[in-house]
Amino acid sequence: MTTHAKTAQTNQTRAEKTSTSPVPPSAAHSFPQLASQAFVQAWPSAFLAAERATDHESFGYAALGDVIDRSLHASVGHLTGGLSPAAIAGAYWDWAAHLASSPGKQMQLTEKAMRKTWRFANYAWRCALQPNAAAPCIEPLPQDKRFSAEAWRRWPYALLYQGFLLNQQWWHNATTGINGVTKQHENVVEFASRQLLDMFSPSNFLLTNPEALQRTMETGGVNLVYGLQNLLEDIERRAGGKRPVGAEAFVPGKNVAITPGKVIYRNRLIELIQYAPSTETVRPEPVLITPAWIMKYYILDLSPHNSLVRYLTAHGFTVFMISWRNPDANDRDLDMEAYRRLGVMAALDVISRLMPDRKIHAAGYCLGGTLLAIAAAAMARDDDRRLKSVTLLAAQTDFTEAGELTLFVNESQLSFLEDLMWEHGYLDSKEMAGAFQLLRSNDLVWSYALKSYLMGERNPMTDMMAWNADATRMPYKMHSEYLRRLFLNNDLAEGRLRANGGAVALNDIRAPIFAVGTERDHVAPWRSVYKIHLLADAEITFLLTTGGHNVGIVSEPAKKRGGYRFTNRVDGEHYAEPEEWVKIATVREGSWWPEWSAWLAARSGAPVAPPVMGDALCHAPGTYVLQN
Repeated sequence: MTTHAKTAQTNQTRAEKTSTSPVPPSAAHSFPQLASQAFVQAWPSAFLAAERATDHESFGYAALGDVIDRSLHASVGHLTGGLSPAAIAGAYWDWAAHLASSPGKQMQLTEKAMRKTWRFANYAWRCALQPNAAAPCIEPLPQDKRFSAEAWRRWPYALLYQGFLLNQQWWHNATTGINGVTKQHENVVEFASRQLLDMFSPSNFLLTNPEALQRTMETGGVNLVYGLQNLLEDIERRAGGKRPVGAEAFVPGKNVAITPGKVIYRNRLIELIQYAPSTETVRPEPVLITPAWIMKYYILDLSPHNSLVRYLTAHGFTVFMISWRNPDANDRDLDMEAYRRLGVMAALDVISRLMPDRKIHAAGYCLGGTLLAIAAAAMARDDDRRLKSVTLLAAQTDFTEAGELTLFVNESQLSFLEDLMWEHGYLDSKEMAGAFQLLRSNDLVWSYALKSYLMGERNPMTDMMAWNADATRMPYKMHSEYLRRLFLNNDLAEGRLRANGGAVALNDIRAPIFAVGTERDHVAPWRSVYKIHLLADAEITFLLTTGGHNVGIVSEPAKKRGGYRFTNRVDGEHYAEPEEWVKIATVREGSWWPEWSAWLAARSGAPVAPPVMGDALCHAPGTYVLQN
């Protein structure tokens, strides 16, 4: 190739390279084209930045919305005592919708209303002919003592209370037995309607209560003056967070909870009390008692005459007691596992160090019994054989028939209650006390109001009444877990509950079980407690005592009242349903404490010298029981 040709080829190559290389904007592109290219190149990163900003903004709105909703629910909860208006409205809607679409039920209710109207008219006619002598047309329920005085048999008060009872009976018919209504909604509507009716009972008002009117005439109205003083005093005490009148006379360490002992261990959740021996020799196996954390422990160590702890020490047992700390906002994240680990298991470890190679009789009351059952099942699963026996006092392990407390357990109610606890980090004792008062409103609300405000009298304060007013708080997380996992989902009975890293099953327990139910228990109905027979394969002694949740357990032998029935189921015996069990059980009069003491003694070794006392942090009852 000639030099000229090479030069031409080189120039052509340079021209091609120049045509494909960038050209200054002023020479190659217009401004709109350039802007369009820049937008196309930049839009992905701009979109991602906007999306991130939107996500951040959405998260902020979600957090703000959550705070607004929770705060609103908490504010409403303070007014309703922790009850969810949505849950109650849902129950009434279910009832009303099914009743509206049940013309047959409406026809029955109409017929019942006509018959009751005729019965009442007939009764009124008989009262006109025979004033104060006509036989009533309806009798109150056995537990209803509002109209038991003779003054209610006189005209016109007889008409008032008979009309009220007929109306109450009709509303019971109207709120139950409607096809399609869920059982819980039916129970809620029946319960709420009964509470509303009880508010308007003629016994609650001066002009319609012959007993109150008679007292007013006898005293010249002084009873009303005293009643007003009582009302104002109660309002002032409740507003100031004080205990009821007379409760200050019962102070732990002074006249209740005075069984001699020492606090030998303390962590952030419990104090462990070791009680001093009162006999020269004791059974080698100590007794550990786990009380419910919803109340102070000294229900089991009240006055000297009705202290279960004192009774056990007097019969040769070394007794240890868990005293729960009253949680505050800093404890909001304590869960059920923390209560098991820092409560039952920590206490067992301390006792084992103090008394090595000794097996332990473990007893739990109410929620403490449920927690003990969980701990015992986890210990059995992990081959921890320290328990000599397990005693469950009014403690449930299956929650499908947990009584009227289940009225307050559904998704709507629990979500509302969680929002109420979220505000402070705990459930305040006032909300829980209000729920229990509703369960027995005639006894705990209206009878009290009648006697205190209309009759102008104060019931004498007792040690148990003072203890009942000494409630504790419950941590947000623990109480939410307890209600959801046990009451709502029944996880313990159905094998879904986990403890110490694994699932627990009560049929792993091999230690003998002594279970106590009480006949009139509104908190742990005895048929629910009885279900331990369906869950555990161990030897089970079941005892049913007269009384309620507290009075039935505090059953000192010196007071001759009531009685109990019991059976002992050993391996191979068949299950008996509750109604059949009542017929075959052995019946005895008096306190059940001697029966339990003898049962423990039969499963204990020969008496030995008392063990040494642990290093004392302070004297019983300790410091946690005094926290407000």
